Amino acid sequence: MFMPFDSRLLSGLPVLSAVLEAGGFAKAGQALGLTQSGVSRAIQRMEERLGCRLFERTSKSMRLTEEGTRFCQEALPLLAHLEAAAEDAANATGVARGRLRVNIDPSFARVFLASRVGAFLEAHPELQLELSVRDQIGDLIAEGFDAALRFGEPEPSSLIARRLLQVHILTCAAPAYLARRGRPAMPRNLGAEGHECLLFRDPTTGRPFPWEFHQGKRKRSVEVSGRLVVNDAQMHLEACIAGHGIAQVMDFTAAPFLESGQLVELFPGWADELFPLYLYHPSRHFVPAKLKVLTEFLVSALESLKG
Repeated sequence: MFMPFDSRLLSGLPVLSAVLEAGGFAKAGQALGLTQSGVSRAIQRMEERLGCRLFERTSKSMRLTEEGTRFCQEALPLLAHLEAAAEDAANATGVARGRLRVNIDPSFARVFLASRVGAFLEAHPELQLELSVRDQIGDLIAEGFDAALRFGEPEPSSLIARRLLQVHILTCAAPAYLARRGRPAMPRNLGAEGHECLLFRDPTTGRPFPWEFHQGKRKRSVEVSGRLVVNDAQMHLEACIAGHGIAQVMDFTAAPFLESGQLVELFPGWADELFPLYLYHPSRHFVPAKLKVLTEFLVSALESLKG
């Protein structure tokens, strides 16, 4: 039997999206200019029209039901598509407007983008940029992000991934460390000579990244040890500059310190490992103007890092 679509559900989708983004009814109400009870009534009307509960609610917590999770996975991308289509129509003149939310890798945010974001905003005065610095991509669609920037190869997902850059991984140390401990002649000496290595935590596994060395098609893994494990690129680099140990860092972060002599590259012949940077977004069919201008800006800005 044919059941007509209840168009009133469309009016509730922005409220549902705001609740998920804010993590609660009260904060969603603040974002939407509604009272908490107004948000609650809107969600309740959606549940009545759908014939199922979207949220399990107690006085202390709120979470999606199984039915609510399935509905959000199917419906919220449609809302994003509608918003993108409306923005494309409104931005037919080529002017990017509205809010652009980007989930961004901490290393890229602090080392590269922070000093350049002002130029992007100046070029697009009608655009509001919201950067959320996180070490994991999470659920891009459910959390209301337009895009994400992440280092590393993509995990299987429905997201569109565009590679923007590949950086080389360099093994570096400060002159003070080398004067104290000696310079290892080859990668294998790192473990054999008991060098102090500064480890960086992989946000995907929760464990330190393994140390690899690439020379053309040759690849070597070396067991290293170290007492300091970090998950912040700036701290990782500064600890190395301070002489606390040997670190594997991205070439563009190390470049100015190698030039000034504050760091020394240890194994230039084993620096062919590449680490990619990807831009993720939900759909290839509806790419809003605001995301297009961000992509163009990043591609242009990253040209200076490509060797």
